[in-house]
Amino acid sequence: MRSRDACVGLGAPLWPLLKKELWEILSGRALWTMLLILCPLVGYSFFQAVSLYGEASSGAQQSPALASGLSPLDGVLVPTLGAFYVAVTLLFPFVAIRVLGQEKESGALRLLIQLPYRPPTLIVAKLAAVLGAWLISTVPAISALVIWELLGGHLYALETLNLVFGHLLYGLLVGAIALFAASISESAASAAIIALAFTIGSWVLDFTVAGQPGLLDWLSRLSLTQTLRSFEQGLLSAGLVIGITAAIFGFSALAAVWMPPGVPVFSKLVRSIGCIAVVATIVTAGAQIKMSVDATEDRRNSFPTADQHALARLKAQLAITIHLAPEDPRYVDFRRNIVSKLERTLPSVAIHLAGDQRSVIGQAGDESYGEIEYTYAGRSAMSRSTSNVEVLPLLYDLAGMSPPAPDAGDDYRGYPLVANAGMALPWFFGALPLLVVIAWSWSRRPPVHQLQPKQTGGQS
Repeated sequence: MRSRDACVGLGAPLWPLLKKELWEILSGRALWTMLLILCPLVGYSFFQAVSLYGEASSGAQQSPALASGLSPLDGVLVPTLGAFYVAVTLLFPFVAIRVLGQEKESGALRLLIQLPYRPPTLIVAKLAAVLGAWLISTVPAISALVIWELLGGHLYALETLNLVFGHLLYGLLVGAIALFAASISESAASAAIIALAFTIGSWVLDFTVAGQPGLLDWLSRLSLTQTLRSFEQGLLSAGLVIGITAAIFGFSALAAVWMPPGVPVFSKLVRSIGCIAVVATIVTAGAQIKMSVDATEDRRNSFPTADQHALARLKAQLAITIHLAPEDPRYVDFRRNIVSKLERTLPSVAIHLAGDQRSVIGQAGDESYGEIEYTYAGRSAMSRSTSNVEVLPLLYDLAGMSPPAPDAGDDYRGYPLVANAGMALPWFFGALPLLVVIAWSWSRRPPVHQLQPKQTGGQS
């Protein structure tokens, strides 16, 4: 009989468990309340984004130079999905916590553990339900993208999918954190406080220590909001994807460790340390991977194609010494316009922040402040420019190369559009909320699933 029970435990079908978890999250109020809030929130953000984009497009339609600076990614997609990001940060933890927190409060978790499923399998099923809830919550955002195309707007598939993928990873990370919070808490309210401490604490890190050198810079990278920055800039970074994925599975593993009742706390702590060590190793290894893809249509994260090919032939290390304070806007521009692109192109780039550059005011009397020194193959040159128009010829001169001929195909023409965004408001403030209420009513039907606990007796 034991061998038969073991076989049942190993071969138990997953669909009834997934069905149960999905129904649990659909039958609750948290998901539908979040959807009702998302409809006007995303709708108004979309309306504002399209209106501002139209104002900028009015003058750009007569000037190709101005039109080249109009990108739907910056003008429409990022602001619209920014509203979705706020809702996921503040509201989605309550949705994810429900799949575990309610079972702990009602005592149903002790019965759930008796099912022929291991704790990791239960957490995977709950994470799948969280994924389903996230997909449902994207309906307002996806409908905004559809309306944008119906208005005549342009969407570049690669940069759009890259941005949505970034929000997917962020949503799963918030969901995994919520599951972990629910696993270590005795009530859903306590779990919500812990989960929000992670998400809102990320905003505190961004406001207080972002851009500071040393340890503070390392701490700022722990912010959850950092996970979206690269995607919003149109970059798909392999190291970042690996790090976020490792964090998702890490929090899920911790939830599986702390979920079962009756296990000694010391045993859970030992297993947790092992999980954290593995995740930290993966995240550290992923941070060393510099491979990334520029998903933007205007190639804002890359040098012109001809320069990309020419710079890729520089095999020696390029050393850059920067005489700027981290809070100086010129330093920020230089990191964005030059350093980030060089790091993606050259095989080896060494960046050094010269001296104790902690204050722009404190360095005002320093004659060398603002200088940027480049050293390549034993040759050096100095510049104060943060533009690739002046920096690239300097690098070619250091390497003894002739600047390549520009490629006319690199020109980005932009996509100006003046559209009436008001026609979208009835959908977001009327029709879509009504559909959400109808779906909410449908979800309150009695569930049709039934999971059977393990048989402990001797019946066949």
